[in-house]
Amino acid sequence: MPKQKITREMVVDAAFQLAREGGMERVLVKDIAARLGCSVQPIYSCFRNMEELRRAVERRTADFMADYLSARLEPDNLFQSTGRAHVQFARDEPELFKIFILRRREGASTLDELYRQEASPDMAGAIAAQLGLDEAAARQLHLDLLIYTVGLGTIFSVTTPGIPADEILARQERAYQAFLNHARGETGHDRL
Repeated sequence: MPKQKITREMVVDAAFQLAREGGMERVLVKDIAARLGCSVQPIYSCFRNMEELRRAVERRTADFMADYLSARLEPDNLFQSTGRAHVQFARDEPELFKIFILRRREGASTLDELYRQEASPDMAGAIAAQLGLDEAAARQLHLDLLIYTVGLGTIFSVTTPGIPADEILARQERAYQAFLNHARGETGHDRL
């Protein structure tokens, strides 16, 4: 029986599964080789170095997360359902959430620059139309909720045995209402 040719895609698949199970620290050449049933040589021939392989795992994680989120979006409530889906992703895929959140982001020296890198270019307009805000207020609302949701997701992904999802989602909804009131120019102090 001829030996199976180990492809770049097979290496990324194995590395992604290891990362999904135990985080990026599990992405080791010897563990990938064991998972593929081969020596380490084919892995080294597919990637120049571990950094290149880790970047491929980060891209696969981003693609996986995008598919996960899009499957949970509610067309009539895109903005809030996106936030809930991020928190659910942190609960269901804590290792991948950490990889996605903790990846290096080059060229961002302000929160506005980070927002432009991370958010879809038409998201602020869609939020503005849905909530009756001007685009600047919608962008600020979105940024505030991204920051808050990343914080909640991070807490969710690192706690054991885990905070109940209902508690996290209720907290997220309260923050949404407070940020929305602020965006609309309302104080809303009594709602927190």
